[in-house]
Amino acid sequence: MSSDKKFKLEYVWLDGYLPEPNLRSKTKIVDTEPKTVADLALWGFDGSSTQQAEGKSSDCVLKPVALYPDSTRINGFLVMCEVMLPNGEPHPSNFRTTVDESADLWIGFEQEYFFYEDGRPLGFPENGYPAPQGPYYTAVGYKNVGDIARQVVEEHIDITLDAGINIEGINAEVAKGQWEFQIFGKGSKKVCDDMWIARYLLMRLAEKYGLDIELYCKPIKGDWNGSGMHTNFSTDKLRDQGGKEYFDKLMAAFDKYRDEHIAAYGPDNHLRLTGLHETQSIDKFSYGVADRGASIRIPHSFMNNGYKGYMEDRRPNSQADPYKIISRLLKTINSVS
Repeated sequence: MSSDKKFKLEYVWLDGYLPEPNLRSKTKIVDTEPKTVADLALWGFDGSSTQQAEGKSSDCVLKPVALYPDSTRINGFLVMCEVMLPNGEPHPSNFRTTVDESADLWIGFEQEYFFYEDGRPLGFPENGYPAPQGPYYTAVGYKNVGDIARQVVEEHIDITLDAGINIEGINAEVAKGQWEFQIFGKGSKKVCDDMWIARYLLMRLAEKYGLDIELYCKPIKGDWNGSGMHTNFSTDKLRDQGGKEYFDKLMAAFDKYRDEHIAAYGPDNHLRLTGLHETQSIDKFSYGVADRGASIRIPHSFMNNGYKGYMEDRRPNSQADPYKIISRLLKTINSVS
């Protein structure tokens, strides 16, 4: 006896807009439940509507690369895709293919963002500003965080965990209407896929509440914190071997490739990396123990454990493409023996 059960596959991809891509998605209805990526078919879309093709030759190809359950839908799945050209080569906008496979890379992303309502940060009055920064970070209470934001972030935790993504926490951030969630993953490409899907889930959830998610790194000018995506990283060598000699070489390499890192770490970062609001100036490279004003923060645990563990690159901003961040991190790490 045949089953009439149908499955909803939400194909998710990145468009060709600059300086950073936007998320796009569309739904495919199928008769068979997918168990792995191998069960997923290639699909197509109109690249002329996403800055990825011209109208006279508009076909682009979606290649599934990761599969996630979607608890917000009956029989739903999320399918992260790479964009390919019809000849099977990666599309120029496909930065996932620039990321080297590295199973020993551990990454913790800290994604800051603003909730926006009616074109302004949630909780900002129609004209002017709320009370200055101070009471909002990790706050509780309606006057500090409201009610809608709390409801959204709580739901986001659940649906992200349901998707099999290792979300490690959330908190209200320094500015009014600003929040953060953290994603941890092992494997260079997987953690980037997970972050894009976590972003997608947040944006789609916010639709229900009439809210937008603002990832731009400095949406409010003046004495307000910008938004970052601090990137904590560790490798087998950093975890198991470490040592001051290797650490010094690694920091020298990060200094040498400072400009290349900044180029990969999101647009308009000069507005955020000013040397104020817990940042180092964009034209300088520094590192320091527990120093949130440094380019790279070194945890006390790293120093106390013989220069072993993880470090935090504080320069990536909230709008940065995770694939570009990890691609550049690995290039620098792999340049050091």
